[in-house]
Amino acid sequence: RISRLRDGVVSLGSLKSGQTPFSFLQRKSQSQKKKHEKHRLSTLRLRRKMTRLPLFVVVLLFAASFIPPMTAEIKSLTISDDSRPMILFEKFGFTQSGHVSVSVSSVSVASPSAVPIPDPSRLGFFLMSEESLLQVLLEIQQNPNFCVLDSPYVLHLFTFRDLSPPPGSKYEHLYPVTSPNEYSLFFVNCVPGTSISMKVRTEMYNLDPNGSKDYLPVGSTRLPGLYLFFFLSYLAFLGLWGYVCWVNKGVVHRIHVLMAALLLMKALNLICAAEDKHYVKVTGTPHGWDVLFYIFQFIRVVLLFTVIVLIGTGWSFLKPFLQEKEKNVLMVVVPLQVLANIASIVIGETGPFIKDWVTWNQIFLLVDIVCCCAILFPIVWSIRSLRETSKTDGKAARNLAKLTLFRQFYIVVIGYLYFTRIVVFALKTIAAYKYQWVSNAAEEIASLAFYMLMFYMFRPVEKNEYFVLDEEDEEAAELALKEDDFEL
Repeated sequence: RISRLRDGVVSLGSLKSGQTPFSFLQRKSQSQKKKHEKHRLSTLRLRRKMTRLPLFVVVLLFAASFIPPMTAEIKSLTISDDSRPMILFEKFGFTQSGHVSVSVSSVSVASPSAVPIPDPSRLGFFLMSEESLLQVLLEIQQNPNFCVLDSPYVLHLFTFRDLSPPPGSKYEHLYPVTSPNEYSLFFVNCVPGTSISMKVRTEMYNLDPNGSKDYLPVGSTRLPGLYLFFFLSYLAFLGLWGYVCWVNKGVVHRIHVLMAALLLMKALNLICAAEDKHYVKVTGTPHGWDVLFYIFQFIRVVLLFTVIVLIGTGWSFLKPFLQEKEKNVLMVVVPLQVLANIASIVIGETGPFIKDWVTWNQIFLLVDIVCCCAILFPIVWSIRSLRETSKTDGKAARNLAKLTLFRQFYIVVIGYLYFTRIVVFALKTIAAYKYQWVSNAAEEIASLAFYMLMFYMFRPVEKNEYFVLDEEDEEAAELALKEDDFEL
C-alpha cells in the first residue's frame, strides 16, 4: 500500500478545483484498469486467430490437392492488406528442366499496436508437392502453432528477410526445379494479426530439348494439338450436317438450323482454345485468344442447353410453339448460364490467390447442377404428354416410336451429363500430373459422341423410322403402350 501511495503521489498544484488527491488517484487507477482490459482483449483476439490458423491452413492445403494445374501464363498481381495465413498462387507440373521465377516489390507489413514487430523470417514463399501434403498436415495437427516454413517437407524459396531495405522492399530470383513433380506455390504468413501488401510476379516453365520455354504444365503441353484435332473433327461434322440438311431440305426445321449453329460455335470455341493454349505454351500470354475463347464458350454453352431444351419439347418438328412452362425453363436456364460463364471467367483468369476464388467455384458448380436438372424437365414432360395422347388418338405405333425416341434421348442426356461432370472430374483427380490431358481428351470424346447421337436421332429425313411405321406394327405397339412398365 505504501509503495502504491508513493507511486501515486501528485502535486497539489496539478489538481483541479474541487478535486482531492484521492479522487485523482481513483481516476488514474480506473484509466489503468481500462488499459489493462484493452490489452487483455487484444491478446485474446490474437489467441483466437492463432487457434483458427491451423483449421484455415488444413482446409487450404486439402483444397489445393483438388485444384487443377493452371495454364501458368506469366502472372502479375497485387495483394492488398491481406491477412490470410496462407495464399495459394499456382499449381504446376515440372519436368527435370523446370524453373520457377518469383519477384516481389512494394512489400509492406501492417500490424496492430498490440503485436510486436514481426519477424521477417516468418513470412515467405515455398513450393510443396502433393506427396508432402500429408506430412505437413500431420505436423500442423501435432502442433497448432507450427509454421510451415519450418517444415523439412517443403521446398523453401525465400523469406522477407531476403528483401532489399525499404522503401524498395523487393526481391527477385530464379529457382531451378531438379526433381520432376507437381508443385504448388504458396505464400505463408506465420505472424497472426498482420496483413500483407505487395506486388507479385510469377513465372513457371519447363525447358524443351531445344532450350525453348514451355509455359504449360507437363500434363497440359499436348492440349493445343488435342483441341486442333477436335476442331477439325467438328468442322467435318458441320460439313456432313450441312450436306444432310441440303439433301433433305424439304423436311428441315428451325431446330436443325440451331443445331448447325451449335456445331459452328463448338468448332470456333475449340480453335480459340487451341490458339490460347499454343500462345501460352510459347510466350506465357494468350495474346487475346482467351477473350475470344470465353465469348464462343458462352455462346456455345447457351446454344447447347437451348437445343437440348427445344428438342426435349419437340419444338418445330412435333409442334410449332412452346408452352408457357417450357418457356419458363429457357428463361431460367439462359440467365443461369450467363452467371455460370461469369464465374468461369473469374476462375480461369484469376486464380486461388484471390479471396473469393473458392466462392466463385461454388457458384459455378451450383449453377451448373441447377441447369443440368432443369433441361431434363421438358424431356420428361414430352414423354408424359405422348403417353396420355397415345390413349386417345389411335396412332399406337407412331406414339410408341416417339416415346422410344424421347426415352433414348433422355438416357443419352443423362449419360452425357454424368460423364462430363462426374467421370471427368474423377479422372482429373486420380490421373498423374503428367497425364492431365487425358481428362480433357475424355471430355471432348464424350461431347463428340453425344453430339453425334443427338444429331443422328433428330436428323432431317424424308421417312424417319421413328415417325413413319407400317400398319402391321399397330397391334404390337398398342400392347406395348398398355403395359405400365414403359417408364423412365
